[in-house]
Amino acid sequence: MTDDQTHGLAGATADAGPPADGRARDHAAAVERALAALDLDTKVRLLSGQDMWTLPAVPEIGLRSLVMSDGPVGVRGREWSAADPSVALPGPTALAATWDPALARRAGHLLAQEARRKGVHVLLAPTVNLHRSPLGGRHFECYSEDPLLTGVIGAGYVRGVQEGGVAATVKHFVGNDAETDRFTVDNRIAPRPLRELYLAPFEHLVENARPWAVMTAYNQVNGTTMTEHRALVQGVLRGEWGFDGCNVSDWTAARDTVRALRGGLDVAMPGPRTVYGAPLAEVVRTGEVAESEVDDAVRRVLLLAARTGCLDGVPPAVGPSAAPGGIDGREVARDLARRGCVLLRNEPVAGARRALPLDGAGLRRVAVIGAAAQDARVLGGGSATVFPEAVVSPLEGLRAALPEGVEVTYAAGAEARTRVPHARDGFTLSARYLDADGQLLAEAAQSDGEVQVLGRFPKGVTRHTLHAVELTGSYLPQCGGSHTFAVSGTGRLRLTVGGAVLFDDRCAPASDDPFEAFMRPAERRVTAELPAGAPVEVTLRFVPGGADPGESLDGLRFALGHHPPRPDAEARIAAAVRAAEEADVTIVVVATTEEVESEGFDRADLRLPGRQDELVTRVAAANPHTVVVVNAGSPVELPWREQVPAVLLSWFPGQEAGAALADVLLGAHEPGGRLPTTWPARLADAPVTAVTPDGGQLHYSEGVFIGYRAWQRSDAAPAYPFGHGLGYTDWEYESLDTTPDSVRVRVRNAGDRPGREVVQIYLAPTADAAPDAPERPERWLAGFAVVEAGPGESAEAEIPLPDRAFAVWDSESEGPAASGDGARPSEAADGWRRVKGVYLVEAARSVADRWLTAEVTVG
Repeated sequence: MTDDQTHGLAGATADAGPPADGRARDHAAAVERALAALDLDTKVRLLSGQDMWTLPAVPEIGLRSLVMSDGPVGVRGREWSAADPSVALPGPTALAATWDPALARRAGHLLAQEARRKGVHVLLAPTVNLHRSPLGGRHFECYSEDPLLTGVIGAGYVRGVQEGGVAATVKHFVGNDAETDRFTVDNRIAPRPLRELYLAPFEHLVENARPWAVMTAYNQVNGTTMTEHRALVQGVLRGEWGFDGCNVSDWTAARDTVRALRGGLDVAMPGPRTVYGAPLAEVVRTGEVAESEVDDAVRRVLLLAARTGCLDGVPPAVGPSAAPGGIDGREVARDLARRGCVLLRNEPVAGARRALPLDGAGLRRVAVIGAAAQDARVLGGGSATVFPEAVVSPLEGLRAALPEGVEVTYAAGAEARTRVPHARDGFTLSARYLDADGQLLAEAAQSDGEVQVLGRFPKGVTRHTLHAVELTGSYLPQCGGSHTFAVSGTGRLRLTVGGAVLFDDRCAPASDDPFEAFMRPAERRVTAELPAGAPVEVTLRFVPGGADPGESLDGLRFALGHHPPRPDAEARIAAAVRAAEEADVTIVVVATTEEVESEGFDRADLRLPGRQDELVTRVAAANPHTVVVVNAGSPVELPWREQVPAVLLSWFPGQEAGAALADVLLGAHEPGGRLPTTWPARLADAPVTAVTPDGGQLHYSEGVFIGYRAWQRSDAAPAYPFGHGLGYTDWEYESLDTTPDSVRVRVRNAGDRPGREVVQIYLAPTADAAPDAPERPERWLAGFAVVEAGPGESAEAEIPLPDRAFAVWDSESEGPAASGDGARPSEAADGWRRVKGVYLVEAARSVADRWLTAEVTVG
C-alpha cells in the first residue's frame, strides 16, 4: 500500500512543494539578488496584474511574465473560448468520489502538462472549500463535506501539479462556501468550526503538499475581508503553518491598499488597475507603510517565479526532464470518470440478475433517453469552464461500445436546459469585430453561437477601438416550421434572419453580481417560420454596454441560441415511453446544467430541471429494466429512486463522458466511486441550508455539525449516506487490529470478478470518554484506504491514526483566528487539545454501513 492510497488525518507527506535545501538556498539567493536591483516603482508593479492573467516581466533582472490560468478541470490559458481547446477532466466532486489521491495526483500531472503546453505557470486550483450546504452554487467545484477527504484529495492534486513544475493555487482562503452576496458577505464562524472544518483542508495541504500559492476569497470572516485578514493570513497561514508561498487575491477582491498589504496579500489581480501598483508606491512615499513591507511581498512573487522557471540564473523547482510528460489526456479523463462513478442502487430485475452490469451479448434493443444523453453535460458553469476539443456523449459512447447488431434508439424525452442551446447544427458562423465607423478590426470563425472574450481580444482589437461585434453567417434548416431563436447579452442586440429584423433592443444586466451578469445575461426569445432546405442569412449585432468582467479588462459575452421545430413536451415524453416499451433495457440520462450549477449564484432547490422526474417515472413504469444515470455535479432529489433497479451517479464527467459511462454500464470497469457528500432525499431534510445573508451576515450557527456530522443528529435519513457506493462484486471484512497510532484491516473479495474497495475508518467516542469533552459528532472520518483484489483474494490496508484525529480546538486558547485585525504571528496559540478516553474504531463501507469495531484507549 503506497502513501497515496492509505490516509489518516495527516495523510501522505510526499514533498511536491519547495525544493530540497540546496535548491531552496539557490532560490533564496536569486530572489535577494533580483530584489536588490529593483526600484520602488518596479517592485509595486510586480504586485499588480498587468492584465487579466499575467504579471509584468522585468528583463533587467531576468524575470519573465508569470502567466496564471483558471482550473480545476482543465487549463484554459489566456483565452476563454473554443478557439483554444483544453482537456476537460471530470469535475472535482467526481475526483473526490474516487477517494484516491493517487488518481488526483495523476490528474495534476496531466494538468501540469496542459499548463506547460499553453505557457501557463500558475494554475488557479484546487478549490478546497467545504460542502456546507447542498445549495452552494460551486458545490460541484469543491470536493467534499468532510475536511479530511477534501485535504487528502486536494494534496494529491497539488503534488501532481507541482511535480510538473507548475504552481498550484489553493483556494478560496477561507469560508467561500456559498455564492450569494459573495463580494460582501460576512461569514460569522466560531473558532472551533473554523479550525476543525473550514481551515482544516488548507492546513492539511500546506503541511503535506506545500503549495506554492494560495488565493484569498472575496468574503469576510468575522468582520474582516479575507484579502485584509491579517489574523488568518499572517497569523495562521504563515505564522502557525509556515506557508512560504504567494498570496493572490481572487479577481477584483482587493479593496484597500494599506490593509491588503498589512493583511498579507502579495498580488492584486487582475490588472492593470488595482489597489497596488501606483497607489502602493504612493503610500510608501507618504510613510503610511514601509518599503520593507513591500519587499516581503515582492520576495514571495520572485520566489514563485523562481520555482516555476521564470527567473533567470536559478533552476526551477522541477527541471524539464523531471516533469511528467507524454500523458494521454483522453485516457486520463476516461479513467477518472469511470472510477468516480458511484453506483447508488443495483437491484435484481424480475427476479433475475442485478440490473448492472449489462450483458451486451444478450441485448437486441437498447433505448437511450434524455436530452443530456445527446447533449452531454460535462462541467459546471463559471470560471471552471473550459472548451474541450471534442466531447463523447453518452449516446455516442454506448453506440460505439455495444456489440454489432444491437439496435440503439434515442428519444430526448424531457429537456434538462431552461435556456435555448447555442446555435450549432446547420449554422456556419463567424464573429466580425467592428470600430465605430464600421471598419473591420478582426474576424474569427465560430464553432457555435456564443461569442466570449475574457482577458484578451483578437489581434487588432482593443477595448477602446471596439464598437460592435456581428455574429454572422448562414443557417440551413433541416425541417420546416416555427424555429426558435434566442439572444442574450448586456448591451444592444439586433437579430436579423433572412432579411427580417426579429429583435432590436437594449438588454440590461440581469444581476447585481457583475460576474453573474457577465456570465449569465438575460435571454430573449423570438420565432421565425422557415422552410426546410432553404438557407437563410443570420446576423446578430451586439453593441456592448452595462456589464463587463471588470474595469479596464478586455471582455465581452453574447450569444445566439436556436432550436428547430419539435413536438410539444408531452409528445416528447410519450415518444420516450414508447421507445422504452420496445427495448430490452432503457438507459435514462437526467442532468443539471450550468444554468443550475455555476459560480455566481446559489441553487434555489435540489430538483432536476424541467420534467425529468416525470420522464423517469413514466419510463420506469413502461420498462422494468430501467437504469438511470444522474449527470449532476452535486446532490439532486431523486423521488423515483426506488422505482428503478439501478441508479448510477456520473457527476460532471468531463470530455470522455460517454466512453467512461459505456465502460461502467457494460462491465468493462466497475464503478469505483463512493459518495464524498451526503445525498438528501429532500431539501427539507438537509440539516444546513442557509446560504443567504441576513443584514450582510451569514451565521454558521450549526458549529461543527455539517454534512454527515449533522445528519447523525437528524430525525430524517438521507437518501444515500456519506461514503456510500456499490461495486460489481461483494466484500467481506475479515479482521480489524488497532493501536492508538494505526489501524490494520483485512478484507476479502467474496465475489466472482475483480473489485475495488474503499475501506473507511471512523472514530466514535464512548461513554468512557473524558467527562469534560466538548460536544462532538457521533463519529467522524479518521482515515481511509483504497484496495483491489481478484475473486477470492484478500487485501490488507494499514491506516494511520494521527493525534489530530483525537483532538478538538479549544476555544479558550483560540489564538488569532477569531478576529481579523492586529494579530501578529507571534500571538498564535496552539489551541488543539487531545481528548482522552475510550474510542470505538470502526471499519466501514460508509458512515452508515460499519462492519468491524475495536476499542482504543487514548491517554
